[in-house]
Amino acid sequence: MERDRKGYIQVYCGNGKGKTTAALGLSLRTLLSGGSVFFAQFFKGTETAEMALCSRFEAFVMEQYGSGKFIVNKPSEEDRKLTIQGIEHCKKVLSSGFFDLVVLDEIILCAYYHIVPVQEILCIITSRKPWVEVVLTGRKAPHDIIEVADLVTDMKKVKHYFDAGVGARKGIEY
Repeated sequence: MERDRKGYIQVYCGNGKGKTTAALGLSLRTLLSGGSVFFAQFFKGTETAEMALCSRFEAFVMEQYGSGKFIVNKPSEEDRKLTIQGIEHCKKVLSSGFFDLVVLDEIILCAYYHIVPVQEILCIITSRKPWVEVVLTGRKAPHDIIEVADLVTDMKKVKHYFDAGVGARKGIEY
């Protein structure tokens, strides 16, 4: 992709389904346009269908920084440690300018759970190379992140089958 274009900051937030899915859609569009993608998943540590993109596209790299356990009230110490390691790795990825698109999936929850200060997230994303597009996802986006973003999409839950007891389904939610 063109390195002389401007990369923007996108935020997909809210309590509705589709934040990660939207980021994956943008990733696929970037890959099919000849670009490269680094997809970081915070708080996730289980095999998901999207991981197959790594074997299908050389220009797609996915890393997970989480224990794979669902977080109900607060993250475990293991999740905190993996998140901090992930943040350090993502700093290097963003400053390298190697990837055209960098997705920080669930990074907003890292701020919500006070693992990574909002100001550090802002510093990381604003110090990237100017052509790198960045996507941040997660519920409970703080005002400071929304303010610095160029595009913000709020996924609002109107109705969800999870509320009726339907669990996550392979190929749809994971």
